[in-house]
Amino acid sequence: MAHDAPANAAPLRAYPAFVHFWIARMASGFGFQMLSVAVGWQIYALTGNAFDLGLVGLVQFVPSLLLALPAGHIADQFNRRRIVVTCQALEWIAIAALALGSWQGWLSETGILTLLFVIGLARAVEFPTRQAMVPGLVPASVLPRAMAMNASAMQVAMIAGPAAGGFLYVAGPDAVYATAAMLYLVSIVLLARLRYDHRPPRREPATLKTVFAGVSFIRARPAILGVISLDLFAVLLGGATALLPIFARDILHTGPWGLGLLRAAPAVGALLMSVWLARRTMQRRVGMIMFASVAGFGVATVVFALSHVLWLSLLALAALGAFDMVSMVIRGALVQLDTPDEMRGRVSAVNSIFINTSNQLGEFESGMIAAWIGAVGSALVGGLGTLVVVGLWMWMFPVLRRRQTLENPAEEQPPASP
Repeated sequence: MAHDAPANAAPLRAYPAFVHFWIARMASGFGFQMLSVAVGWQIYALTGNAFDLGLVGLVQFVPSLLLALPAGHIADQFNRRRIVVTCQALEWIAIAALALGSWQGWLSETGILTLLFVIGLARAVEFPTRQAMVPGLVPASVLPRAMAMNASAMQVAMIAGPAAGGFLYVAGPDAVYATAAMLYLVSIVLLARLRYDHRPPRREPATLKTVFAGVSFIRARPAILGVISLDLFAVLLGGATALLPIFARDILHTGPWGLGLLRAAPAVGALLMSVWLARRTMQRRVGMIMFASVAGFGVATVVFALSHVLWLSLLALAALGAFDMVSMVIRGALVQLDTPDEMRGRVSAVNSIFINTSNQLGEFESGMIAAWIGAVGSALVGGLGTLVVVGLWMWMFPVLRRRQTLENPAEEQPPASP
């Protein structure tokens, strides 16, 4: 149950390190969303080939898959703030090259994809490291609210960033890239000056045992395994948003403006919920709240699948985003609080693999089933499947069902893996 934060719980603005981190997250996230829009438009303008748009996603996805586990090892062995600053500096150089090449007219399709691959490499290392930083910026009791606030930065960037990028693209792709580079520079400066005390343990060589230690750690802890796998299967089955163009044109009979509203609705619901959660503390029955929110995600997907009117579809998608935000905050806080600091990078890396894989495969699964039984049937199967998964996970992971608080779990945890 979520309650207003206790009187003795300081507001998040009382933690300057987190505030600076949040602003940096907002700046770089906004810049990346603007960049994504400009790259797509520019690639398509250069080639006119839809296949090349798929390459844009591929050159960013492959590094995240291949480097996730080594990146987690790096995050646990070296100073995390310096890693994130170094990664963002590399991204800034690539973005500045995009701006310069677009301005001077020598940037080709191959050049764009190469620079995007560099950005993908840096982001693959940055993501698990940045995730592992958050618990070191606030006390454990404040972490769920901090994670909700951190998620709000991502949602604002996802909503406003593409619109700003599209607006600026009128002045040319170089204008978008230059603006994104300036936003990244703001983030780099804030992170470079951030007070973050992380003393890495004695460095270990990168062996298969140390690199895969996050996998072993998760397998030994039913609570963390249950949380991460629940997220995997729920996202895998709930990929109805990949079918929005079909729903907009063939079922809801709306145009591009309606598709834009449908795409924005989940992010709006998630943003509103993240702001609400950032001001409240979940004090009991967090396990059941998590299961209820994932079930709500499934119900909202079913409602969306059966809706034939735009306003109901928008409400269903907004509810879907809000339910997903509740479960995401609980899952994220539970994983971070149940993981010792010396393992957080590697556990975050494994989690990032689950997230990236489930998002990609979820869209593929929805598309394949839609080709077989139609878009409505695909979304309906996904929503009902999510409800089945919730029931199975409540039975398979009773430790999660009984979980009362995010911190100080009642069950004994095994010792941390080396």
